[in-house]
Amino acid sequence: MSTQTSAPVTDPVPARIRAKRPPRPGTWISAVVVALIAVGLVNFLVTNPVFDWGTVFTYLLDVKVVQGVGWTLLITALSMMLGTAVALTAAIMRRSENPVLRAVSWAYIFVFRGTPVYTQLVFWGLFTVIVPKIVLGVPFGPELFALETRDYFPAFWAAVVGLGLNEGAYLAEIIRSGLNSVDKGQTEASKALGMRPGRILRRIILPQAMRVIVPPLGNETIGMLKTTSLVLAVPFTLDLTFATNAIANKLYAPIPLLLVAAIWYLAITSVLMVGQHFLERYFGRGFDDRPGAPTTGRRSRQAAVNRAGTTPKDSLPEVEL
Repeated sequence: MSTQTSAPVTDPVPARIRAKRPPRPGTWISAVVVALIAVGLVNFLVTNPVFDWGTVFTYLLDVKVVQGVGWTLLITALSMMLGTAVALTAAIMRRSENPVLRAVSWAYIFVFRGTPVYTQLVFWGLFTVIVPKIVLGVPFGPELFALETRDYFPAFWAAVVGLGLNEGAYLAEIIRSGLNSVDKGQTEASKALGMRPGRILRRIILPQAMRVIVPPLGNETIGMLKTTSLVLAVPFTLDLTFATNAIANKLYAPIPLLLVAAIWYLAITSVLMVGQHFLERYFGRGFDDRPGAPTTGRRSRQAAVNRAGTTPKDSLPEVEL
């Protein structure tokens, strides 16, 4: 009797499927159209004699222009610092249980958001005329202390205060919405641990709210940079816009000097946008789940573990009842 052994049956290896992407003519057509428009725009900018690029490059690094850039940056920084401090105070007052504080905050936001910034700057420029002297003394009695406002409130500080208070009214609503975005359970849990309200705000609420606050705050900072061009209403005459306008009036060449100002504004705005990007990524750690988002530290290690396939997809075992 003979035994016959059969060869083991093996599954045929499936052939690799070479998938071909479907054609997308719209992408190529739009690329060609955009390229043609870009070439035409560059040719228009280079060949048009009105732009006078020689004058642009001559005055791009002029002393008065560079000083104007410095004053513009200083006004922007100080105004945003003042506006952020005022906005944080107003936002906390809006969230207060005290109706008087809520009413004061609402009135401030209503007035400064409801009037044009140019009008406010004109008002602060005339502040020394409206209030020539600040007096501290006994009512209907002798003066104990008095100071002349024009000696302590020059045009520079009038511009900073005007822009800062106007910006604070807008930032107050941004900060309030960011604070409201944090779940109330965070506050309740912190109170259960014995934390005081001030510490809860600093250590628990604000760090989580910054993820919502930073993007519009960056946009407002860029907007503030461009709003400084209105400080002539104070009048303050050392900023970038006034410096380029003064040179243009001497040369009778307004367009090249407008290009000088535009180039500087674009350069500063680009730097601010890069800073905003890194701030958003920093405060968005643990929340940014977009494809291709940078992963660092703990998230990258967890991603490596998932790719290794050493852990089951279902973390909980199946239990039969």
